[in-house]
Amino acid sequence: MISRLHLRVRALITFAFVWGLVILGLPAFAQSTSQVSNAWASNSEGFHVVAPFPPGGPIDLLARLLSNDLAERYKVTSVVDNVPGGAGNIGMDRVKKAKPDGHTLLVIPAGNLTINPSLMPDFPFNIERDFTPITLLAKAPNVLVASPSLHVKGVSELVAFAKAQKSPLAFASPGVGSGLHLAGELFKQQAGIELMHVPYKGTAPALNDVLGGQVPLMFSNLPGALPFIKNGKLVAIGLTDSVRSLSAPEIATLQEQGLSGVVVNSWYGLLAPMGTPVSVVEALAKDAQEMLGKAQTQEQLKAQGLTESKMSPQEFAQLIKSETAQWAKIVKAKNIVME
Repeated sequence: MISRLHLRVRALITFAFVWGLVILGLPAFAQSTSQVSNAWASNSEGFHVVAPFPPGGPIDLLARLLSNDLAERYKVTSVVDNVPGGAGNIGMDRVKKAKPDGHTLLVIPAGNLTINPSLMPDFPFNIERDFTPITLLAKAPNVLVASPSLHVKGVSELVAFAKAQKSPLAFASPGVGSGLHLAGELFKQQAGIELMHVPYKGTAPALNDVLGGQVPLMFSNLPGALPFIKNGKLVAIGLTDSVRSLSAPEIATLQEQGLSGVVVNSWYGLLAPMGTPVSVVEALAKDAQEMLGKAQTQEQLKAQGLTESKMSPQEFAQLIKSETAQWAKIVKAKNIVME
């Protein structure tokens, strides 16, 4: 029989050996995430970054910035796949069905993740079950603009003017159920006024009619409206963000003018198929955030009126969840259905 003393000695030796390995292995462990992620990416056939809209615009820009960075970072091929159609659903479906290994990625705007699930009666995805959030990439505030012929310059003037009218003021949007339409509905709710929605088929025709004075108001993406604000053809009532924009620091937010609860940004995020390993998701989030932190990247984003916006996968998942709930309430209350 083995004596108790012998067992104790063996246990102490084993403990010391294991603890020594742990201590010696700490530096290697600290580097293991990076080493594993490099091996995972470098051993692949490359990356496919899916942009579910035509070339041009923020989605395409972000997809190409990310794709180029991944190719340079891991010394592999990386291509942008523009897959337009179905209001973004065709590209989303391609990523949903891709192998969950982190090599097929999706760059997508907020509306496809947080508005369309409530707006489309036959929405073909369950965002929580079909996709894995990686990180927020960039955002651009929206801005409430008015025709100069309305002769209002801020929130208090607009609200007072609207309440004094016998019929509701009209506001234009790119279409029923668009993020800019819902921004108007949220504004009405928080300001306690009535506005009449005038939907258009796209941002350009809506903005043209506001510029022409046919419709007095519109919520617009700041990048698209800013040139007309600067030349005096539109009046900026306020930004729908919690802070002022670096692209236009002179424009006050709605919030600082006393109207809370109308924080509606256009944002763009990065996702992968559900089932992508946590270690891969975290590595990709880190890679994307490092890419966004580069001065050259920030200059390219600024030129498009965008600002980089870093988030952990967990924070990004929570943003999607909270905004989905917010828009679902408004869509249901106003009985909004996509045309």
